[in-house]
Amino acid sequence: MQPFTKITGVAAPLELANIDTDKIIPARYLRRLREPGYEKLAFHDIRYDADGKDRPDFVLNQAPYRQAKILVAGANFGCGSSREAAVYVLWDYGIRAVIAPSFGDIHYGNELQNGMLPVVLPDATCAKLRQQLRDKPGADIGVDLESQTVTGPDGTAYRFEIDPNAKERLLKGLDDIGLVMQYEKEIETFEAKHHRELPWLA
Repeated sequence: MQPFTKITGVAAPLELANIDTDKIIPARYLRRLREPGYEKLAFHDIRYDADGKDRPDFVLNQAPYRQAKILVAGANFGCGSSREAAVYVLWDYGIRAVIAPSFGDIHYGNELQNGMLPVVLPDATCAKLRQQLRDKPGADIGVDLESQTVTGPDGTAYRFEIDPNAKERLLKGLDDIGLVMQYEKEIETFEAKHHRELPWLA
């Protein structure tokens, strides 16, 4: 996966709490292949009306936020089912970080596993950031993983916490497979020695 170090980009305020994974990508689309156009499924049922037309009141349909790289949401983002497609569709849309007061546990882990950064900040801070984004549509937010800071549109910096192992893996771009493959030579050496000494177990 791609390393995550820092990003500065347009942020969109999602004035919703408890955005479950079915809102991020409805279950009926889970068999859809991940191919060009997959990003159109992001938030499908709250982004489009019954005729497939943009809902003008949905934030990502509003011109200043269409190119958002960062979302600032309410509490419990990504609750519900464990579907990893909820991360795929956000990634394909262009989202690289989500800032919220809390996350569904599995979704939080899925974001980390796929190179996205879930940032937990206090509810009051998230509300303040969303207000600034509404007051100044199209404003940027900066997210720096190395220093563990979020910089709001007004220049105020907020520190966030993240597990040191998760941080290192994101900085290096290592998913579970990549983490193991760091030790490929050691694994091959062990397997060769194991085969020589205990050939009947091969």
